[in-house]
Amino acid sequence: MAASAAARTPGIAITIDDFDLSDTPLLSGEARDAAIRAALARHAVKAAGFVAGKYVQGARSESVLGAWSRAGHLLGNHSFSHQYFSGRDPDAFMADVLRCEPLLSGHSGFRKLFRFPFLAEGKTAAGRDRMRALLKSQGYANAHVTIDTSDWYIDNRLRARLTASPNADIAPYRRYYLDHIWARASFYDRLAQNMLGHSINHTILLHHRLTTGLFLGDLLAMFKAKGWHLIDAQTAFASPLFTSEPDVLPAGQSLVWSLAKADGHFGTLLRYPGEDGAYEAPGMDAAGL
Repeated sequence: MAASAAARTPGIAITIDDFDLSDTPLLSGEARDAAIRAALARHAVKAAGFVAGKYVQGARSESVLGAWSRAGHLLGNHSFSHQYFSGRDPDAFMADVLRCEPLLSGHSGFRKLFRFPFLAEGKTAAGRDRMRALLKSQGYANAHVTIDTSDWYIDNRLRARLTASPNADIAPYRRYYLDHIWARASFYDRLAQNMLGHSINHTILLHHRLTTGLFLGDLLAMFKAKGWHLIDAQTAFASPLFTSEPDVLPAGQSLVWSLAKADGHFGTLLRYPGEDGAYEAPGMDAAGL
């Protein structure tokens, strides 16, 4: 009984996209990355980073990617140009994916995991299916997200505030961020429970942004306090669920979202896109953030 209950306790793996190492208010790119890795180390969890090749520039990037590998984290491909895949010209899009690979393949953490920019996997069946076939032909697995968030939008607002007022109180942004992440995680886990009858091991989408540098430790502590278990990204991606190819258009979004759409019985619970800054703007405006 105890083992069964544990298996159905939701798990969460951290995945972090883009790796734009530009400096931000409060933290340089290197300091932000060090803070992210320190939070992961404190909680003894291994993450996955999905790197867009256009951000891999010189010694700073090499140092960061090397540190991720040495710490036991995974590095995956996020394409070179970080463009939206509409379904048009999948062969050109695949060429852009392969352009990124040599920038990562020299690092021990590199795995052939691909994360679509914007979680956009094509608006046509032909483009979607061709892209899936091309990825498989090159040995890549789709590094699905199950919990999508708008952390990037909260980050945009926080950085704008700090640029205008360098001494602004960040505590209200921390509260909003944690509440937002918990609300979205709860939604996607309930959706998984409704479809599958139980919770799953999730992958959450975060970005290499100031909010992650400042608040990742708080986020991990929050999930622990809520009874979720922290898992390594490699464990999450090993689940057979992540080989699913939902027959939906537009393709993409959270894997849980796409599976629910393909199921056909959860339409009233789904919005498109699943996450967007427009959903968060009214609440942040009302809170003066």
